[in-house]
Amino acid sequence: MNILQALFFPPEQPGGVSSMVPYIQERFMKLGWQMELFSLPKRVRGKGQEDVVFETFDWTEFSGNAMVDKYIQTYRDYVWWTRLRLNRPFDIIHAHHPIAALVMKQLFPDTPVAMTIHSSYERELILNGKIEEGGPEHQFLMKIYGELEAKTDQLLTVSESFRSYIAPQVKHPERIKVIPNGFDEKRFRPSAHENEVTQLITVCRLVPAKGLDILLKACAELKRRGNPFVLHIIGDGPIREELEALAVELDLYDDIIFYGYMLHPEEFMPFFDVFVLPSRAEAFGSVFAEAALCWLALVGTNVGGIAEQIDDGVNGLLVPPEDPIALAEALEKVVTDPSYRYNLARAGWDKAKKVYSLQRVISQLKKVYINLKPE
Repeated sequence: MNILQALFFPPEQPGGVSSMVPYIQERFMKLGWQMELFSLPKRVRGKGQEDVVFETFDWTEFSGNAMVDKYIQTYRDYVWWTRLRLNRPFDIIHAHHPIAALVMKQLFPDTPVAMTIHSSYERELILNGKIEEGGPEHQFLMKIYGELEAKTDQLLTVSESFRSYIAPQVKHPERIKVIPNGFDEKRFRPSAHENEVTQLITVCRLVPAKGLDILLKACAELKRRGNPFVLHIIGDGPIREELEALAVELDLYDDIIFYGYMLHPEEFMPFFDVFVLPSRAEAFGSVFAEAALCWLALVGTNVGGIAEQIDDGVNGLLVPPEDPIALAEALEKVVTDPSYRYNLARAGWDKAKKVYSLQRVISQLKKVYINLKPE
């Protein structure tokens, strides 16, 4: 079977989806399946000119809005690039972004298209202060879910919580399959080590949705209580300067290291002790599974896919979002009790190996592909 994996970002771009799909390709090709990756290069902007028509709603009602117009132009660019680069058929197309899915179905209407919805773009924009909840941009993006249901042959998503989130936007939410992300265990090499001072690490894009302002306030409380630590922040983004200023304001600058973007943080993570990320929303939160496979204790917020990965008090700790005191108390537990921290990390590693293995994803995707296009 010949399958096209249609991405939005190129595989070398940061992010759980882009980094995971090449490993899926490698595993399928070892099984004798043909699989190619396709994405829109950053240099392709403003090329497409074709009209865009959706089946379930009239997008022109939202035209004149900068975000919507940019989205539609990106759709046109994806059409232009696909026409230019893809000139042979595939048995199945598996898309990982709404634009990729809708364009592929438009250009290859007779080819089964599966679409994995990995995250809520509109929720991220709201949390990052880019659009208003209930505003025209939000309405436009929510209508895309119904368009995806109408156009694609199989919708998939990465967590039960995210399926519940999009359920009001589709006619048949029960038909959406949930396949949590999986990870190639060979990429992760836990390392035995002893750190005199507890080393905390977080890995994310530096945007408001990730809740790093809450993390810094929690760390200030942790320090006030007399608990030594070092916080390592891997990632970059538009609020880096703001976070650095907040660290200075909270008298934390000597306790925090800002690294910027790193291509393979999993090579770095095993030498730390605790992974913490107080996201305000998260469809899945791939980095938690990755940190668990590095044998780190997990501390996260009780939102979205994070809450499906962490059983509070068993393989990690969950706290409410927007609550720096609760986060500080959770961090205090793992900072002051190495045995408790070790047991959480061990349980997290066990669950991640069993539930979030790449082999499990391959097995589930094989069933989806065979159902879409029986041999």
